[in-house]
Amino acid sequence: MAFGLYSLIEAIILCLNAVCVLHEERFLAKIGWGTDQRGFGEDPSMKTQLLNLIRSIRTVMRIPLIGINIMVIGFKLILG
Repeated sequence: MAFGLYSLIEAIILCLNAVCVLHEERFLAKIGWGTDQRGFGEDPSMKTQLLNLIRSIRTVMRIPLIGINIMVIGFKLILG
């Protein structure tokens, strides 16, 4: 099996699914990455920026990922 464009797209979709499945209270809080409040005017740390990215991906990509997953599953069923 060659590494092609479809394999790259499939890997990206799997990573997006993994980020969307992360639950803040169940998983992220246990490793110390829960919601933290920072003061006004402070520069956000790398951890805070990463948490904001995870929240943004979960918010924006939840509905489109459902359709994309259905298309990928259908494509796999039809073409193997």
